[in-house]
Amino acid sequence: MAKTPSLMWFRQDLRLNDNPALTQAAQAGPVLPIYILDDCNPAPWQMGAASRWWLHQSLEALGAELQNKLVVLKGDPQKLITELVAKHNIQQVCWNRCYEPWRSARDTTIKQVLQETGVEVTSCNGSLLVEPWTNLKDDGTPYRVFTPFYRRAMSRGIEIETVLQPTPELNLIGEDTSDTKLDALELLPDIDWYSGFEEVFTPGEVGAHQQLANFLEHGISNYKQGRDYPALESVSRLSPHIHFGEIAPHRIFQESLEHGRLAGIETESEHFGRELVWREFSYTLLHHFPELTANNMNANFDHFPWRRDAKLLKAWQRGQTGYPLVDAGMRELWQTGYMHNRVRMIVGSFLVKNLLQDWREGARWFWDCLLDADLANNTCSWQWVAGCGADAAPYFRIFNPLTQSDKFKAAPYIRRFVPELAALDDRHIHEPAAAPPIVLESAGVELGKNYPMPIVELKASREKALEAYQELKSRA
Repeated sequence: MAKTPSLMWFRQDLRLNDNPALTQAAQAGPVLPIYILDDCNPAPWQMGAASRWWLHQSLEALGAELQNKLVVLKGDPQKLITELVAKHNIQQVCWNRCYEPWRSARDTTIKQVLQETGVEVTSCNGSLLVEPWTNLKDDGTPYRVFTPFYRRAMSRGIEIETVLQPTPELNLIGEDTSDTKLDALELLPDIDWYSGFEEVFTPGEVGAHQQLANFLEHGISNYKQGRDYPALESVSRLSPHIHFGEIAPHRIFQESLEHGRLAGIETESEHFGRELVWREFSYTLLHHFPELTANNMNANFDHFPWRRDAKLLKAWQRGQTGYPLVDAGMRELWQTGYMHNRVRMIVGSFLVKNLLQDWREGARWFWDCLLDADLANNTCSWQWVAGCGADAAPYFRIFNPLTQSDKFKAAPYIRRFVPELAALDDRHIHEPAAAPPIVLESAGVELGKNYPMPIVELKASREKALEAYQELKSRA
């Protein structure tokens, strides 16, 4: 059979291994590999600043693996792909599916345009263990509660082998112009606030596999309990790698379960697998309820009396609330582009339930600052913590940052990210405002000067939140 040229459109699958669309393209013949930065279609969800830093590093790594023949462009994919198809006599365009509503709509249009011109379009699943239309209730409607979603997915089984494929032999087509170089995308922020990112993460396919190996060796054995302790290395830190597709979730799922069986820690690995499926649940919700990014899933919350207070919001964003665990989390986010999962819930609860700020303000800040900013996960997690989403935490469940800090032994974590409190002992570091003056003085802490007084009182702010919730219930 004659070999025909294909175009491989990389998106959120920046890897060569376990890449079904790339395998399809390579089987047909020569491959033109491209990446397009699309800031035209996603509004208002153009990629945030932290994610752009990661994307730059990941594309650089992928380009090197592709013999520097990765074509990197910026603009409207429909226009750019159509031009490349004509220029290189492309017979087939391949991509792995994306699931954000704006991407699905865009891809459907591009597919129709290409097929009308006689170009074959092949789309594959290289990103999700459970695609949004495959795990529904008996009546065909989507699950709104995670546990039955998870049980159904497990009972049906996760298709692994369709994705787990070796890197294909590639005959690459090049396109060497200044417009196709990585620097033309201008992804790196003007202000060097990202220097701490590379101390924690190594973007790219090699870095992703290294991180998985490190987690399996050092973190997963205590995952179920340890993941709640911010100072422990019991979380995977794989989320940015997964989001950008540097490693297939199928690979992570298979290797973690296999490691659990061999090491006799099946409970730990199965719990980790459950968290991977939570990601799939978020994608299913966003697919079936695309308005979630802007609207409360529980419409009763449309009447919630959120406060607009720029001063409170800014104090939260900068990690200057006077509550050390909240401040440590927000500073970890700013310094590393990441935040421990337990702390994400605590800072989210504090914003929406103690400060009464709209959850969308938090979602926006996370979107810009998180390296793993993912529209489905970010949206559904914020709606969960606010109490207005699917399978949401009840609104009256308000995380107390002081008791959480003490319970989950966050003192070392606080000392790392709030160094002005480092000399406080484990008893007083969780709540400096309650420490005796002599303790503060000996630790060099001056409340209101080098560390802020609490911006709200926990008990009073909790009562206001519950009053607002009761008012909301009376209107339902």
